Amino acid sequence: MPSSLAAPFGHDLRKYFLFDSEYINLNHGSFGTYPVVVRDYLRKQHDAAEAQPDRFIRFTYPEVLDRSRAAVAEVLSVPVNECVFVQNATSGVNTVLRNLVYAPKDVIIYFDTIYGACKKTIQSVCETTPATCRKVDYQFMVDSHQDIVQRFTDLVNMIKKEGLDPKVAIFDTIVSLPGVRFPFEKLVAACKEAGVLSLIDGAHGIGHIPLDLKELDADFFTSNCHKWLFTPRGCAVLHVPLRNQALIRTTYPTSHGFHPIGNSNVPNPHLTLAPGKTQFESLFEFVATVDSSPYTCVPSALAFRRDVCGGEDKILQYMQSIVTQGTDAVASMLGTEVMATDASSPVDELRDCALANVRLPLSIGTTADADVTTEHVHEICNWMQKTMVDEFHTFLPIFFYGGHLWARFSGQVYLEGSDFDWAGTLLKGLCMAIKGDKMRSFKELDVEDLRQLVSKADMN
Repeated sequence: MPSSLAAPFGHDLRKYFLFDSEYINLNHGSFGTYPVVVRDYLRKQHDAAEAQPDRFIRFTYPEVLDRSRAAVAEVLSVPVNECVFVQNATSGVNTVLRNLVYAPKDVIIYFDTIYGACKKTIQSVCETTPATCRKVDYQFMVDSHQDIVQRFTDLVNMIKKEGLDPKVAIFDTIVSLPGVRFPFEKLVAACKEAGVLSLIDGAHGIGHIPLDLKELDADFFTSNCHKWLFTPRGCAVLHVPLRNQALIRTTYPTSHGFHPIGNSNVPNPHLTLAPGKTQFESLFEFVATVDSSPYTCVPSALAFRRDVCGGEDKILQYMQSIVTQGTDAVASMLGTEVMATDASSPVDELRDCALANVRLPLSIGTTADADVTTEHVHEICNWMQKTMVDEFHTFLPIFFYGGHLWARFSGQVYLEGSDFDWAGTLLKGLCMAIKGDKMRSFKELDVEDLRQLVSKADMN
């Protein structure tokens, strides 16, 4: 499938990244990656820290960190004193949920497709505080964005009728699995109307979709910079508006920036803080001794995106366009479909991002004529993923949702349509291996058998 989109995007950009020459990175969304120029900047930070540790950590690092905070704040259209860094979005979610103080009637609301680590965080909070939790149920491809918002509103009203207090709701910008856009803007508005705090897990947010946090005005927002913004791992922004910063009493782990109640003038022995910083900013400036140099790489990543890729608008447009074109082609090859609410819409609400999901041509069930028995679904997913990595130098998340197996694709600036065509052939061959006479012993297929099936899929 030739790409209809203009250079500089596509395979010409691979030379700026660190990929193995044989590796096709169709799963940018899980762990991200970053260009060589950002790697070089990161190493300079490491070298400076080792050349004079005290000078760098105590005096240089705070200044470099502030420049990076200012850069990320500009991208998000909010003041710099509302933005700090944490290592990842899961840490950001934990920081907010574990700082909130819960009364016996408080309820934490989450959604059916919440990221697994965040769900476990809620469960942990409910074990150690008086809070309880409730889930908003729905199913993609059946329920629209508006249906999901209505289900949330109905649940809030039910909780209130029971004499309980819905305290905070956590939801995504873009869901991880399935990889779809979530109605976070409408949910923030619904939270405001209901008097519920909004916590956005924007793990797939910054560098992926347009974000204006001033206009959005959520109560808390966190987003990984190392997924889509091209910074090293781990680097995530945590945005807390001034009105809510008093709710964030400590980092995790608690470190030198913590001020006990009644003693707000405790000095930080590790850093010389610039005058005028808020207590919230100081709290996150030094959190134990870890490698925080990825935090300093945001300006370098943004310079690459501007100077090499042409800026945010062009990047976002290409990513979404290539994944839309590519997954349409894969679905056509497999004779299936791309996950969408309305397949006839030119920009479906679920596909308004750079992630997309293609259904695999495998039937799931308990009868003998099913391609995959229900009890073997997890095993099949693991086998396909491991085989792709070991034998074909790529990876796609394979997962079970809504009674079907799906493959999640990421769009990115270094991909072209031919990468999706190749992946479609690969998936077709793997599915042929599972469906064929050797279905029950597909794990025993040797590499040559697999390659022959993939070649056969290509000819078909």
